[in-house]
Parts: sequence; C-alpha cells; structure tokens
Amino acid sequence: MRRTILSTAAVFACITAAAAAQHAATPGIKLADIAGTWYSKTLGPKDSVLATTVLTTTADGKGWTMTFPTGDPVALRVVSSAGDSVVTEAGPFPSRVRQGQTVTLLHSVSHYKGNTMWGTSKAQYAGGDTLTFKVTATRRP
Repeated sequence: MRRTILSTAAVFACITAAAAAQHAATPGIKLADIAGTWYSKTLGPKDSVLATTVLTTTADGKGWTMTFPTGDPVALRVVSSAGDSVVTEAGPFPSRVRQGQTVTLLHSVSHYKGNTMWGTSKAQYAGGDTLTFKVTATRRP
C-alpha cells in the first residue's frame, strides 16, 4: 500500500512538473511584438506569386489592414493568438486572385518569428468555391 501511494505521488509530481514546464515554454505571441508594416506574397501552385499585399498590424489588434496594389484597404479581424500564431479573418471584399468574384471570408493562420511571417489563407467565394494559399511576409521599418 505504501509503495502504491509513493508511486502515485511520484507520477503526479512528474506530470505537474512537465505541465508547468510546457506552460512556461510557450508564453504566447504578443501583438505588440509583431506590430508594423509587413510586405506579403500570396503563393499559388509551384510557389508562383498570385498577389502582393501590405499588411499593417497594430499592438492592440485593432486597425489591422491588408492593402493590395489597387483598391481600398481590407480590414482584418484578429480572431485569436497563441504560441507563434495569429488567426485573422476578413471579408467580404473583391478578389484579386479571381477577378470579378467576391471573397466572402478569408481565414488566415500566420506564424511569426522576428521579421518573418508564413502561413496559410483559405478564401471562400460567393459562388461557394474555396481556395487555400500559402502566404509569406517580411517586416520592414
């Protein structure tokens, strides 16, 4: 009986220590650390550049925008952030990849490290189609 209690206590102590270490190792991204101007490329098959944008990010998550070379800026909503990732959504807005169509929802998951960003975006179109793209960006002063 004593062995069982000691073994259980040892296992519980190890699990608690591992959970605490894991929690401490992943403090989460701070939007203030990635605030700035990001020059982005939306990539298609074989990494061909389908669109370029300028992403403007703010420390409070409000006022994030995506600006194409032509047209008005598109507002981005910060949905969540954790680890090295930020999830954003936008839409509706005129598609730059499929001319004449409307993107009803753009859902993006972006990973940040220093002045580099990479991730994926999934565009849902008014007609029901969806496209998934790779996205890369660099922050410049």
